[in-house]
Amino acid sequence: QVQLVESGGGLVQPGGSLRLSCAASGRIVSIYDMGWYRQAAGKQREFVARITSGDDTNYADSVKGRFTISRDNAENTVYLQMNSLKPEDTAVYYCSVNIKTSFLRTYWGQGTQVTVSS
Repeated sequence: QVQLVESGGGLVQPGGSLRLSCAASGRIVSIYDMGWYRQAAGKQREFVARITSGDDTNYADSVKGRFTISRDNAENTVYLQMNSLKPEDTAVYYCSVNIKTSFLRTYWGQGTQVTVSS
């Protein structure tokens, strides 16, 4: 069994910062791509950022220059540093991690709410 536990969401004013974390645990053999998605109320889930096992990164255009994804392989953890937050960043944020146990599959975190409001 594999679990992903997210933390770091909350309420922040426009222009503020938050750091999300997502830690994987369980019978893990290898971890490959790690990423973040978000879903605003009434909208479809959308891609935010991804980091490969080789530390290559890519971002949605809407967050480029403001968000930074990173990973700690020793801790099986992916982070999302979010700066210069805007009200339109308000959403539930989900981590998505490709993990090999006895086979390779994608696991999702439980989601953490980020609200940007004055």
